[in-house]
Amino acid sequence: MQPVVSLTFDNGPTAGVTERVLDILSTRHVPATFFIVGSNLADPHGRRATERAVADGHRLGGHMWSHTISFGEADDATVDSELERTSDAVGAIGGDPLLFRPYALGGETDERLMSRYGADRLRAGGYTCVLWNSVPGDWHDPDGWVDRAVDDVTSHPWTVVVLHDLPVGAADRLDEFLDRLVALGVQFSQDTPDECTPIRAGAPTSSFSVLGVGDP
Repeated sequence: MQPVVSLTFDNGPTAGVTERVLDILSTRHVPATFFIVGSNLADPHGRRATERAVADGHRLGGHMWSHTISFGEADDATVDSELERTSDAVGAIGGDPLLFRPYALGGETDERLMSRYGADRLRAGGYTCVLWNSVPGDWHDPDGWVDRAVDDVTSHPWTVVVLHDLPVGAADRLDEFLDRLVALGVQFSQDTPDECTPIRAGAPTSSFSVLGVGDP
């Protein structure tokens, strides 16, 4: 079976880096999803890069407003503020205001990922919550992440890879990574499997339990 890869980028936009990532994706006609930190849009260069991402056909969702507290550790008022401000910013720039990825420290799906209130808020608001099954660590190992990511892709029928458009991130070796994926014959998708999407348009999926907040 042809492996499927959903390529996602977190924590941008970053002026000078997001553009490099977009250039590489454009040359190869590879679709991706960008989960942006809403406050980063205050940088006009970053905002223009995000507008380009939408114009190039990439999906755009939110990855918190401030990225200073994990979603599961935020109090209820902070959850509301982070979601609303980020959704407004994403929608204003042409993205999907209801596409959301929570901030969890180091990509760990533990109690810091989600609170009961956060899960209920996502469901009531009709959000789609996108997680991952590959976090190769490009932000702390910009040279070694490619091998780990490729190992993940060969281990899953559908891999949702988390990379970062940060100064220390995936950009320097993104071409190499994509070369190796093409050699594996992967199909690129902007959709995500239920395994990595515990809430879809407000409805719990088969992986809802990974949020650790009890039954739907």
